[in-house]
Amino acid sequence: MAFKLGPQDALLVIDMQNDFCPGGSLAVSGGDEIIPGINALAASFEHILLTQDWHPAQHISFASSHEGKQPFADTVQASYGKQTLWPDHCLQNSRGAEIHAALELDRAELILRKGFRVSVDSYSAFLENDHVTPTGLAGYLRERGLTRLFFVGLAYNFCVGHSAIDGAKLGFECLVVKDLSRAVGLDGTVENIEAEFTKLGVAVIDSSEIA
Repeated sequence: MAFKLGPQDALLVIDMQNDFCPGGSLAVSGGDEIIPGINALAASFEHILLTQDWHPAQHISFASSHEGKQPFADTVQASYGKQTLWPDHCLQNSRGAEIHAALELDRAELILRKGFRVSVDSYSAFLENDHVTPTGLAGYLRERGLTRLFFVGLAYNFCVGHSAIDGAKLGFECLVVKDLSRAVGLDGTVENIEAEFTKLGVAVIDSSEIA
């Protein structure tokens, strides 16, 4: 199936930051390999938006904030449910939090920062992990008449996936460009996120399908 782009379409580039790319503190395998493809695809879009993880020190998602806990292996019970623990990453104003320099997206109309509240994480571009606190992205998109959203970036099974899921729940048409995303290697998470895609009608496509 070919998707012909129009003025209602937006490309959402999720968390393409140094810490999520090789050499970063929470590197996703092959995370930098998708950058040339994202740059090429972006040339077809009138509207481009970026997200940026922007964590304070002692963030709830950092294993270092919880005595005796290990990143990836451990979780904690937050007020909003189970929180996976990660290495310290994307600290505000750090090099790790910067958008990767190879990303050629100077035309981007918005950089949305998320995860800046110390006591709640934020995978989704639309809602904090409490599933109540909005980022304001939905209102921005609606005011501008952007109704069909294409998601690329890092990581497929966390911030990309949860952004697409919340977008679908909020009434947007959401499509995940799988070849321009990469997953964190945590058992069962890819299968779980794809089951949610199926349930909510989130399409998983290849960049070659976008005209």
